[in-house]
Amino acid sequence: MPTTTNGEVLLYYEEFGAATDPPLLLVNGLGSQCINFKVEFCEMFADEGFRVVRFDNRDVGLSSHLKGGPKYSVNDMAADGFAVLDAVGVEAAHIAGWSMGGMIVQQMAIGHPERVLSMTSVMSAPGPIPGERDPDVMAAFSAPPATNREEAAERHLAGLRAWGSPTYFDVARITADAHAAYDRCWDPEGRNRQAMAVASSPSRVEALGSLRVQTLVVHGDADRLVPLEAGRATAGAIPGARFEIVPGMGHDYPPQLWSRMVELITANARSAVPTD
Repeated sequence: MPTTTNGEVLLYYEEFGAATDPPLLLVNGLGSQCINFKVEFCEMFADEGFRVVRFDNRDVGLSSHLKGGPKYSVNDMAADGFAVLDAVGVEAAHIAGWSMGGMIVQQMAIGHPERVLSMTSVMSAPGPIPGERDPDVMAAFSAPPATNREEAAERHLAGLRAWGSPTYFDVARITADAHAAYDRCWDPEGRNRQAMAVASSPSRVEALGSLRVQTLVVHGDADRLVPLEAGRATAGAIPGARFEIVPGMGHDYPPQLWSRMVELITANARSAVPTD
């Protein structure tokens, strides 16, 4: 089992593609494990010529679960990302993060821009998420944690009904994903600790204004959890950032949208590499 550490935090990671290809680090959102980036999704990037690295953030999956441990911030989670890059022998990488993962890659670029070849922030925000969410969204987001496997699937279905991509809502697929996550590691307290890290981290707007990193910001026009305005704010904070709206995409990444995501992230990465 490939692991590394950031201080006392153990981090599980996996790689896809050739070791000689340009590295691409994928960073998960709140409470989600690295298996949310499906093997087939990672292999699509590998087929485009990337060495893909996915990992479990602290407090989820096979990485350390900090029960009773010290509080941490998005900045600490950014340091985890660099620890994973160090473990695979990578000095600088393309980085892409979804939701909380977008916040993490933003902080990585702020802290060590020299280690970032390009950045993609997906369905994320540059700080506290603006605006009010609809009651059904907040009810699903704040529902009590599941106590068994079937409840976990029900909670996941309820969440994606509220904020997922409506055209691509698939009960069988979403249920299977929830079961896989539950069977691998179920720790709703870890999700809560991650949420506290996001809530306690300050706005990055001012710091993002100093970035000179090749940046793409992607957001769906059907996202009811992190509103489209948050994506606009992220892109607006970063000089030269490209903002791409994906029609019909909510706060998830169903297989029907993988090709578009791979296309966008690949193009952003390649535009950051000088041509001979």
